[in-house]
Amino acid sequence: MGTEKGTTYLLSSFFFSIILTIVCHRTVKAQSLPPAKYDGFLYTNHRVDSDTIMIEAFFDPVCPDSRDAWPPLKQAIHHYGSRVSLIVHLLPLPYHDYAFSTSRAMHIVNLLNPSATFRLLESFFEYQGRFYNAQTSNKSRDAVVDEIIKLAAETVGNSYYSAIESGFNDRKTDLKTRISFKYSASRGVFGTPTFYINGFAVPDSGSAIDYKQWRSFIDPLLLAQSRKRDNLPHLSL
Repeated sequence: MGTEKGTTYLLSSFFFSIILTIVCHRTVKAQSLPPAKYDGFLYTNHRVDSDTIMIEAFFDPVCPDSRDAWPPLKQAIHHYGSRVSLIVHLLPLPYHDYAFSTSRAMHIVNLLNPSATFRLLESFFEYQGRFYNAQTSNKSRDAVVDEIIKLAAETVGNSYYSAIESGFNDRKTDLKTRISFKYSASRGVFGTPTFYINGFAVPDSGSAIDYKQWRSFIDPLLLAQSRKRDNLPHLSL
């Protein structure tokens, strides 16, 4: 390599390094501020304390396995009542064509009427075939999104139609859906359904867990809590 060419190469490398450093700095800076609210939709509306068993579920609204996993999980949550709490995170999988749009609809509805969020999730599970890959192959994106808006309005009330439609033009709902995806990625989740209990991953990620299995996970934890309380020294007055 000649002196002139060597100098040019070094200068090019130097400037590339500077540009890369600036880009990386801006990226880190942009991602350094956490969202104002913890990601996910809280299913149970009761007091959470240090003894509450916390379940986190990562779902995709148009994932058949997520659909199959929901009924037994819901049954288990109702069985345990205030002893167990559930947060559902959305992970729109890239190989499900309208996973992002259906997830975005859930964020929009949650902003408009939080009490209807899980009704919409169940509607997407019930009518999943309308938005699942091959069924949408001959439709435009706008046509499919319009169907999503109509289903959301039918679920939460037709008076919300215009607000839901406007939500799809609101940058904030797009960002909320992206944050959910990034949060899932930060937890190392790459498939749905995925479950965590008290922060630890449940085995067999990507498969539905039946009611009996949920009982086998949670019953021993509650029993351990009970034994711990029984062994605590009792204070006398």
